[in-house]
Amino acid sequence: KIETPNIDQLAKEGMIFSQHYSGSAVCAPSRSVLLTGKHTGHTDIRNNNTWPSRGAVHDLFAMQEDSTLEGHLPMLDETETLASILKKAGYKTGMSGKWGLGAPHTNSIPTKKGFDYFIGYICQRIAHTYYPPFIYENDKRLYLNNEAIPLGEKLPENLDPNDPKSYQRYAQNDYAEDVMYAGMENFIVENKNEPFFFYWASLIPHVALQVPQRWTDYYVEKFGDEEAYLGNKGYYPHRNPKAAYAGMVSYFDENVGKLVAKLKELGVYDNTLIIFSSDNGPTFNGGANSQWFESAGVLGSGNREIKGSFKEGGIRVPMIASWPRKIKPGTSTNHVSAFWDVLPTLCEVAGEPIPEYTDGISMLPTLTGSGKQKKHDVLYWELGRKQAVRMGRWKGIRTNSNTELGKLELYDLQTDIAEKTNLAEKYPDIVVQIEKVMQEEHEAAAI
Repeated sequence: KIETPNIDQLAKEGMIFSQHYSGSAVCAPSRSVLLTGKHTGHTDIRNNNTWPSRGAVHDLFAMQEDSTLEGHLPMLDETETLASILKKAGYKTGMSGKWGLGAPHTNSIPTKKGFDYFIGYICQRIAHTYYPPFIYENDKRLYLNNEAIPLGEKLPENLDPNDPKSYQRYAQNDYAEDVMYAGMENFIVENKNEPFFFYWASLIPHVALQVPQRWTDYYVEKFGDEEAYLGNKGYYPHRNPKAAYAGMVSYFDENVGKLVAKLKELGVYDNTLIIFSSDNGPTFNGGANSQWFESAGVLGSGNREIKGSFKEGGIRVPMIASWPRKIKPGTSTNHVSAFWDVLPTLCEVAGEPIPEYTDGISMLPTLTGSGKQKKHDVLYWELGRKQAVRMGRWKGIRTNSNTELGKLELYDLQTDIAEKTNLAEKYPDIVVQIEKVMQEEHEAAAI
């Protein structure tokens, strides 16, 4: 239903990972895992804590007046990131998109965590609109030609929900993804003659449903008329929610194509490693219809099985790696990997020592087809009181630990990838092993 020719081409020219996992089932902790190389039992940020003790942290107007209300809990000052490691190795480091790992008045912003250049959202609540009044360039606000609209506003009752003009308020002037892409491309052009690392943390397809009209029109033509989304599940309303969602993904795919074309134009594409993945499974709110799109495929599309869940649909995500000089095109692997493997992989690519603290394993032997690939004995996640472990064919999930509801569910991924049959009572010895892993892999959070 959604056309992504450029991402498809990237996959054809590289390697597809069929058993790759995000760092968490939601945004901020997943990104913390990616940048620190530590799973959620060890990394600094383990949930989407909005740091509400500061005041009106969900009020876009208040945040516009007071930057100390922006952002989330910060990483520790001493925490190093993938960017800070690669910067020490001589790489120019840049980032575009959503940060979500600190606040502007803290030391946990991109330019203080290893990035030479940043353009995007420091606060992921402000990132709930693609037409924000401002984003950041480095450590200063970059004001856009947009007006603030209350986050989560529903369509006013006095407006006709079937009239496209009723929704004009939610499509303004400066589309943030355009601005952020331009910043990324400029960084790459300026650093084409030296090693660079770029972290492109695009918001898409996170809701709100907002995209340049040409892409909505394209999918209205393809899908036909549909019921409007009035904002009853958060974010902003849209006259054509399915068309808008598909249009957002195709807009992003278009930018992937532009990026590849620019790398080829600059003569650096053949020696550039591109890793493409997602920070969690498909969403269930904001007007997105993951069930209709079958976004999670065989992993399930119910709300309990996608974003926010430790079922496979919430954490098992696509990954593509493309590197023309190193990776054989048109290949795939069933190597079990996760976000915390990215840091040691890129350390090895850059010739840097892999930090002892990482929970990850370098995937470089799998990427290049040379050398022996180490494998994980277990993978571990936690989110609030939820925990999950993958151990070979087995997957254990504790949905509400430390309560009576915290009995462990056990699934055999080899025969039940959709996790429909709980085998905990049939294999109590496996349950004991997984419970031991859950206890051993969790450390008390310092934040």
